[in-house]
Amino acid sequence: MQPIRNTIQKGFTLVELLIVVIILALLAAIVVPQFASSTDDARLASLDTTLGNVRSAIDLYFQQHGEYPGELTAVDAACTGTDGTGTGGAGAQGAQAFLDQLSLYTDAEGGACSIADANFQFGPYLKKNTLPANPITGVATLVVVNDGDLVMPGDGANGGWKYDILVGKFIANDTTDIDGAGPGTETYDQR
Repeated sequence: MQPIRNTIQKGFTLVELLIVVIILALLAAIVVPQFASSTDDARLASLDTTLGNVRSAIDLYFQQHGEYPGELTAVDAACTGTDGTGTGGAGAQGAQAFLDQLSLYTDAEGGACSIADANFQFGPYLKKNTLPANPITGVATLVVVNDGDLVMPGDGANGGWKYDILVGKFIANDTTDIDGAGPGTETYDQR
């Protein structure tokens, strides 16, 4: 008779496997929130860049015209090219005048035209006649008001942009709490 060999197989015990699983779970709990916050940081950086670019265009327009874009009509009979269509003021016509006056050549009174000539010698201040989407909400709608409110808050009505033609304030029109300071208190809303 041959002796029976007891073969002992070496492997991990249940306790060792549980320790490895717990360590992996702890690492995942540390790493996953880092990716989420980097996404929020990227959206805030994109928002800051967009706000800075549009605000610079508004400021340059104001320096050259003495009025904020969207306040006066962009329609001008002297235009030999494509004429601006926004008639100015609050609402949709103010939004169209704002876009026309920032994306086309303008004369001293804010009339907008697609062709630069002796009359239309200012601008364009933006490369496109549309605003980019708000990176926080994904909406590009522009709400134009004439309240004259220097501390105008976003109301979140449409999630795009909000602009006051009397004071030239341009903000993100949302109440998302992405910076952790509470809804409607985002630092990027301040001019």
